[in-house]
Amino acid sequence: MLGFRSEAHVDAWCEEGGLARRPTISLEQQWRLAVEWYGNRMTVESRRPGPPETQQIFTELGLEDPFWDATSDLLSE
Repeated sequence: MLGFRSEAHVDAWCEEGGLARRPTISLEQQWRLAVEWYGNRMTVESRRPGPPETQQIFTELGLEDPFWDATSDLLSE
């Protein structure tokens, strides 16, 4: 994970490295994601969220770009 001062800084970094621009998230979104993802890791009930739970977390955080689709690699039935 990389931290940038602004969206313009992200654009310049991507252009300089010849990299495709990916979605960004704010520091607040990163913090909230960490709390949701790791908040119960020191408990007996700790487990990794499944794709539907992960998608719900992303949606609640406003991460709605297709990049954040936690179910995109699941086989369709």
